[in-house]
Amino acid sequence: MPLPTVEIETSANPTHSVIWLHGLGADGNDFAPIVPELVAPAWPALRFVFPHAPVRPVTVNGGMPMRAWYDIVGVDLVSRQDETGMRASNASVETLIARENERGVPTERILLAGFSQGGAIALSAGLRHADRVAGIIALSTYLPMQDSFALERSAANAATPIFWGHGTGDPIVPLTRGVNSRDLLQSLGYQVSWHTYPMPHSVCAEEVADLRHWITARLAG
Repeated sequence: MPLPTVEIETSANPTHSVIWLHGLGADGNDFAPIVPELVAPAWPALRFVFPHAPVRPVTVNGGMPMRAWYDIVGVDLVSRQDETGMRASNASVETLIARENERGVPTERILLAGFSQGGAIALSAGLRHADRVAGIIALSTYLPMQDSFALERSAANAATPIFWGHGTGDPIVPLTRGVNSRDLLQSLGYQVSWHTYPMPHSVCAEEVADLRHWITARLAG
């Protein structure tokens, strides 16, 4: 059963989809306002799919229940990772991709995007997916489950382009965490389009403009 979603179609009969995962404690409505700022007039018809993560207790926030793709135990983000929760969210992304396929959008025309925790799952699920996706958008995030990644990564997505945006003043996912993940991916041959911005744990107008340019190239294929 797919997760509940907020959906926006830029025009009728979408030929491409963007599955966009929100950050910790937000929901699918969080990034919906970015659509009119991001979309270029020349783009084909797109369906933006913004799923709501399940509600679960989050240890780092005192066990408070909130929408989360997985539990976070330590503020360093990498100690005692909630691999069970991460794998369940990977499976949820697989289900969302399959639903887009059923609605007539092939996997190679699907972009996976995510912010923070959502970006971690976009990377984790997308680079493990059996069929090639159009690209992965990783915003203010990191690659989780790194110990198993080299063995589990999908050959189909070995050349999948990745847009990575990160704030130089991010207090939640430190820039060094993003840099370490980028370096690992590049060492394995991934094409990472890396961008930093003078911002905290957020998104800025310059990043949206860079992302529009990057998506335009992905949609031309």
